[in-house]
Amino acid sequence: MSDKPFLIGDAMSGGYGKGPDILHDCTVAVDPGQIAVIVGPNGAGKSTAMKAIFGMLDVRKGAVRLDGEDITRLSPQDRVAKGMAFVPQNQNIFTSMTVEENLEMGAFLRRDDISETMEQVYELFPILRDKRRQAAGELSGGQRQQVAVGRALMTQPKVLMLDEPTAGVSPIVMDELFDRIIEVARTGISILMVEQNARQALAIADKGYVLVQGRNRYTDTGEALLADPDVRKSFLGG
Repeated sequence: MSDKPFLIGDAMSGGYGKGPDILHDCTVAVDPGQIAVIVGPNGAGKSTAMKAIFGMLDVRKGAVRLDGEDITRLSPQDRVAKGMAFVPQNQNIFTSMTVEENLEMGAFLRRDDISETMEQVYELFPILRDKRRQAAGELSGGQRQQVAVGRALMTQPKVLMLDEPTAGVSPIVMDELFDRIIEVARTGISILMVEQNARQALAIADKGYVLVQGRNRYTDTGEALLADPDVRKSFLGG
């Protein structure tokens, strides 16, 4: 087992275009089969850190490495080819296409038989099998998120990145989505997730990162962060 993380955004500083730095010496890492969660107040740079790792903004200092390879200068498309998948918070499905067509779109880079992966997605999200001929835009918020995650899994990623996967869904649906995320991690896929529901996310996290103003404030296991009185008071509502 290597002592180097499988995916790391290492000491990243950067921002969008010619704008100021939003991230300041920020480090986020995840190992195979682990769930790493980024939490913090609004405007903390959580989604920015995720986008920096996926190549959607300039990393002016620091580096992003995947399995030991420096990918800091690669485009998002090239990172997908390397085994990274990113599910944005909004506009993450094709609403006019059916569920099955959405999943097929996730496999656009593949040249092999996708039917086995499709079956795995349907086993993970049984409701999608039931609704596979339905337009994705007709689904509930939680079902749409399942389509978005399923489509990302169709690329057979090594790393699945989720930006606010439970935004706008009910507590019951949130719990179900988190259960599915745990199942995905058990297959060996690394999960990196930004989440507003900090307490629930840290409960399933192997690693947790609390960011404040683009900087690491606390880094520990999810369990340790939940038990830390300073973290609880400042970020988890006591």
